[in-house]
Amino acid sequence: MLTRRHFVITAGALFSAAIAGPTVAASSALRKKWAEWDAEVTPPDFDLWTSNPWGVAPRFLPHLVEVKDGLKPGDIHVDAVARYLYHIGDDGTAMRYGVAIARGKLYEAGTYTVRRKTHWPSWTPTKEMIARDALLFRGLEKGMPPGPENPLGSRALYLFVGNRDTYLRIHGSPHPESIGGRASSGCVRMIMPHINYMYDNVKVGVTAFLYPPEKAVSAQS
Repeated sequence: MLTRRHFVITAGALFSAAIAGPTVAASSALRKKWAEWDAEVTPPDFDLWTSNPWGVAPRFLPHLVEVKDGLKPGDIHVDAVARYLYHIGDDGTAMRYGVAIARGKLYEAGTYTVRRKTHWPSWTPTKEMIARDALLFRGLEKGMPPGPENPLGSRALYLFVGNRDTYLRIHGSPHPESIGGRASSGCVRMIMPHINYMYDNVKVGVTAFLYPPEKAVSAQS
């Protein structure tokens, strides 16, 4: 179980302040559609470090940060209190991105493995989601095809415990205004051009550490 001590070590000691600004082969037609959608969700003259048409707080834009020794390159760490995702590099640095996390008790801190990653995924609400918000998901019981309005956005990393799909994802979102808040039904949301950049550098098999949010941290103080 991830404790407050884990959180303090990760957020307080392992990451510094900012220092600088297996997939299935797809058909050519599908790749063309992906490219069209990518262009649709990417701002003109997009710059990873500075573009902010979404109006998010500047701290949620990507930053390169230093990390302490001992973190495994390729792994992902989600600081649920600060709303940051860190993707560990192999040179003593990490890329830091702003995220949104799940509402209330739907956020599940834990240690997961990225077993799958997908361009422009389809999405189907779980039975639990439908039971919780029947009106919200009416008509979507059989799922929603890929595209810029799909809740999983442009890219998705699928989180597993062993060989069990948890139905938790790290994914792009058509709602960038939610970044920095608590908005999802369990997943970790990112701005689509940000996860598009990170996606190609994430290998299947890496570990994703999701640390406790505010109430979990204070409850263990």
